[in-house]
Amino acid sequence: MAGHSKWKQIKHYKAATDKKRGALFTKLIREITVAAKQGGGDPDGNPRLRTAIDNAKAQSMPKENIERAVLKGTGELEGVDYQDVVYEAYGPGGVAIMVQALTDNPTRTVAEVRAKLTRNGGNLGMSNSVAFMFDRKGQIYLESAGLDEDATMEQALEAGAEDFVREDDTFVVSTAPNDLHAVKQGLDKAGLKVAQAELAWIPKSNVAVAGENATTLLKLIEALEELDDVQKVDANFEMDESEMAGE
Repeated sequence: MAGHSKWKQIKHYKAATDKKRGALFTKLIREITVAAKQGGGDPDGNPRLRTAIDNAKAQSMPKENIERAVLKGTGELEGVDYQDVVYEAYGPGGVAIMVQALTDNPTRTVAEVRAKLTRNGGNLGMSNSVAFMFDRKGQIYLESAGLDEDATMEQALEAGAEDFVREDDTFVVSTAPNDLHAVKQGLDKAGLKVAQAELAWIPKSNVAVAGENATTLLKLIEALEELDDVQKVDANFEMDESEMAGE
């Protein structure tokens, strides 16, 4: 099991503060805005936008926030010009880290990312210094409650999925990057409730970390995720579940 997937699940069960929810909304709004700018404001004709809106709705984002983000993306409301950037880094214990961001100021963002890395035992790498250790995949998460695993896997594969695994109470459907939105649409049509869909960097192998390295690494990942410009952090680590939970 990928360590970071497990870390995500543990965080999911922690009570979210208002501040964290506000930060999450900021990230979701940026994705909606960029998706609308790149593919137009009609979610029926823009798969990336449809996925972004569905993810926002799953987090109970108010409808007016979603609509305003779309209008900013299409230029009907004044907005900010965001661009996709990816940073590669090393963390404590030699863990490889991929940081996805949406920013209107790459100079500011790279400085913020570098500062968080430096303060938490990591360092920024050059292009392709760690990317070769990952595969770029679409990831779709389904809550397994009430679903038959074999039947759900068959539906996912029929929709075009590459892989299907169970992680505790979640089914994880993997796709080729360009197939993410089409597979999600197929699962929606099959009546399956998608909890979240995203593009992720999936590690080809994991590095085991423990003790002080584990503690520092988790602090680093949280620090990076708290940056407004950062959309997602992926890393190739595995560790004992109790250390992830802070026990």
